[in-house]
Amino acid sequence: MLDALKDELLSQVNAAADLSALDEVRVSALGKKGRITGFMKELGNLTPDERKERGQALNALKDEIAAAIDVRKADLAAAHLKARLEAERVDVTLPVRPETEGRIHPISQTMDEMIAIFAEMGFSVAEGPDIEDDFHNFTALNFPPGHPARDMHDTFYLPDSGDKKMLLRTHTSPVQVRTMLNNKPPIRIIAPGRTYRSDYDMTHTPMFHQIEGLVIDEATNMGHLKGCLVEFCRAFFDVDDLPLRFRPSFFPFTEPSAEVDIGCSRKGGELKLGNYGDWLEILGCGMVHPNVLEACGIDSTRYQGFAFGMGVERVAMLKYGIPDLRTFFEADLRWLKHYGFAALDIPNIAHGLTR
Repeated sequence: MLDALKDELLSQVNAAADLSALDEVRVSALGKKGRITGFMKELGNLTPDERKERGQALNALKDEIAAAIDVRKADLAAAHLKARLEAERVDVTLPVRPETEGRIHPISQTMDEMIAIFAEMGFSVAEGPDIEDDFHNFTALNFPPGHPARDMHDTFYLPDSGDKKMLLRTHTSPVQVRTMLNNKPPIRIIAPGRTYRSDYDMTHTPMFHQIEGLVIDEATNMGHLKGCLVEFCRAFFDVDDLPLRFRPSFFPFTEPSAEVDIGCSRKGGELKLGNYGDWLEILGCGMVHPNVLEACGIDSTRYQGFAFGMGVERVAMLKYGIPDLRTFFEADLRWLKHYGFAALDIPNIAHGLTR
């Protein structure tokens, strides 16, 4: 009788067309009201010898049916997965649907544009850590003790940083310091990256991006600095006769120092770049201060150089007409679709920075 039951149940297991049907077979055989369970309940009516023999046979049948169900379950699961993969197959050779096309963020695109221009001038890209110590961020750059930039309301200091006072870098100038400490002149680098200051409004955010440049050699002078920045601004903004004005200023790490304005027009509430008689500040620059050279182990009697720096968001807003700095960081896909760039719009001087 048990042999006939085994053959019947094994036949049902093998005939199950899907996981649902297989589970019905399992319940009918091994469930609380299953056929094998029913026979197990009758063991109490048998003699001890009969109970032992019958119990062993039923346990063996139960194990065999359970094993057969597991095997069939694995086969059905594999077949189900294969069918699902066939049904959900994606042809990767098909063109991307427009609604799923990603966009390059204007900050990334603008930094790539800047790097492309400076690369043509012979600059290489240098990088450094976002978390800096006081020496690289302030002391080596000729910031005296008590300078306002060191204040807590301007700088994000890290708590419990031990002997070294650690902070989130307030500019990418520490990259210049690290480059001068680790390399001998001549040096020609740009340092793009994130910077952090405690400020937030339409024109300031706690985290923003800067790109700075540094040139150190034996013959560099202010004329080289001016020529470099004139060529950069005209290439970046694509205005061949864009005028630049250099105004005397002060920065602890450069001497002499200057702020650079570009020509513009604000008539009718519209900002236009070009030779229109008005001016707009865009960046700071100057000749590297001898104290900075000496702090980095460079002989200031033999070498000199220039440095400059500008905010990436600021020039991106000017070039692409973005009115509010905060929108760069709000992760609005509608905004990104409007101001973003296609993945293959790779900036190149020969073929144009933007297409």
